[in-house]
Amino acid sequence: MEEKTKTTQENGSSSNFSFTSNGATASSGAGGGRRGLPMIQTSHKDSEEVCHDDCATPVKAQTIDELHSLQKKRSTPNTPIRATTSTDQPSFAIISEEDRQKQQLQSISASLASFSRETGPKVVKGDPSTKIKDGHTHVDHHIPVTFDDASISDSSLKFTHILHNLSPAELYEQAIKYEKGSFVTATGALATLSGAKTGRSPRDKRVVKDDTTERELWWGKGSPNIEMDEHTFLVNRERAVDYLNSLEKVYVNDQFLNWDPENRIKVRIVSARAYHSLFMHNMCIRPTPKELEEFGTPDFTIYNAGMFPCNRYTHYMTSSTSIDINLARKEMVILGTQYAGEMKKGLFSVMHYLMPKRNILSLHSGCNMGKNGDVAFFFGLSGTGKTTLSTDHNRYLIGDDEHCWSENGVSNIEGGCYAKCVDLSRDKEPDIWNAIKFGTVLENVVFDEHAREVDYSDKSVTENTRAAYPIEYIPNAKIPCVAPHAKNVILLACDAFGVLPPVSKLSLAQTMYHFISGYTALVAGTEDGIKEPQATFSACFGAAFIMMHPTKYAAMLAEKMQTHGATGWLVNTGWSGGSYGLGNRIKLAYTRKIIDAIHSGSLLNAEYTKTEVFGLEIPKEIDGVPSEILDPINTWSDKNAHKDALLKLASLFKKNFDVFTAYKIGDDQKLTEEIVAAGPIF
Repeated sequence: MEEKTKTTQENGSSSNFSFTSNGATASSGAGGGRRGLPMIQTSHKDSEEVCHDDCATPVKAQTIDELHSLQKKRSTPNTPIRATTSTDQPSFAIISEEDRQKQQLQSISASLASFSRETGPKVVKGDPSTKIKDGHTHVDHHIPVTFDDASISDSSLKFTHILHNLSPAELYEQAIKYEKGSFVTATGALATLSGAKTGRSPRDKRVVKDDTTERELWWGKGSPNIEMDEHTFLVNRERAVDYLNSLEKVYVNDQFLNWDPENRIKVRIVSARAYHSLFMHNMCIRPTPKELEEFGTPDFTIYNAGMFPCNRYTHYMTSSTSIDINLARKEMVILGTQYAGEMKKGLFSVMHYLMPKRNILSLHSGCNMGKNGDVAFFFGLSGTGKTTLSTDHNRYLIGDDEHCWSENGVSNIEGGCYAKCVDLSRDKEPDIWNAIKFGTVLENVVFDEHAREVDYSDKSVTENTRAAYPIEYIPNAKIPCVAPHAKNVILLACDAFGVLPPVSKLSLAQTMYHFISGYTALVAGTEDGIKEPQATFSACFGAAFIMMHPTKYAAMLAEKMQTHGATGWLVNTGWSGGSYGLGNRIKLAYTRKIIDAIHSGSLLNAEYTKTEVFGLEIPKEIDGVPSEILDPINTWSDKNAHKDALLKLASLFKKNFDVFTAYKIGDDQKLTEEIVAAGPIF
């Protein structure tokens, strides 16, 4: 029995199965198996080998943590840093990964240096939760700890971990693990909360007024620029940086603005929340690994300490919120608000300052391009249809919100889109609907607790629900987001007075006038059941973000249009046949036909007549649009009521424009009489 067992073990061990080509077993010994099935035979291999089962070599890990450490592989950029030889020919010097990371950390450490101390805490790569070893923080790469008398403090004796340019997946993990109110929705988007502030705080935005900005920026009545002095900025900066330095970890994004490679701006965003880091990852232009390695010193830095309030007793402060821009120091500080849009629009304001100084026009607009390369800008305030009309499946999307117009052509400033979500539906906005997937940030939306399906009609948190996603999530987006010079400049107005034509061709002077005016109309509340429209004006269709006087941007726009042969158009997407409550809103189908005629160029060849008061040129007919609605007076049954509404709107335009006619640039420059004459005359 003992001998039989030994033989069986010898014959049965260290064997493999042998099959013929038709799937039957190759027999090398005894006969068939049970029920006539072929018997599996074995062939011997090395006597030392255990039974073959396709096992791999066991992992070299002694603990679960070590096993998990093998699960993740970091794709670290390893492009050599450029160097020069004695013959001044380009060559490449290889540096170690440790030295490369050290250089990167030194750059970030310099950004985080406190004003009153040359250094803050020493910065370390990575998440502290993944670097615990034997109960102590394990430091892989760090800057040597050296102190002088001025920098010694409790702050400088600690390490702050830097989570630098994390991927969306990593930021998801950080947000869900550490930030209350962060959830994955049914479509894969990250739903999060922005805290008490669910929109921008324009009254809390400040700009440092110094000798240069006093001369260059727009100050005073109508201006969005509220001044602060250098000292107050540094007080707030110190508060923000000290708060960030007190944290165990901060998130750092190094990214670009402007798709034009000749004029792009390097920005660094330091923030305390993974949500803010993912938001800016989506909204800014994402560097390639090589570009990130060669990033160097940023051109502008944001310190987002929005979870910490400013000191309300500090000079110039009016609340616990403060958004401060210092153009000389190339820095922005955020305190007391976690609304991510402050970062996006703060950088847009900076671009409104930096780009015109390079003779590049910065614009708050949508932009698309036809398949033949014809480019159109769309300007318009909320509710005018800018997003709807600039989104055209027959045309390429260049961008939805912020652009530059330079000698090279048109370029998008951003790398993503920031869409409103209130009442969003698949039918009305399919592109936005489909873009809300993994990687997208959803702000302040309400969703089903179990299914995680978002209810976009629910405004329990705020009406200003938003989605931030990379622009490549839009199927017809043109990547890179650059285009030739514009051929059409379309100014959109939702006129609730019902007196502006559905479309007007503008002269250069009229384009400047209406661009500076930035008109639309909102529907106000009711009184005795009667609703009255309320005119709204926003200079350059984005007054909250411009830095210089509106005439600067308008003059640059006219110069670009004249040089490149672009045509200005005023398109009314509002009411016809009467004011709001009496007339009807112009059908979207008609407006789309008008836009199509602008794109095709056919509207340039139409026959035109001129309206009274505003002096607008209106076409007599457009294919697919009823001719009677092209001149508003034809649609009003009460002609006297039309005249009253027309004069009322004209007087509002004139009153609004008085702010600009009284303004002087420099010693004696002011608006030309030609531009003033392009407004309503009555």
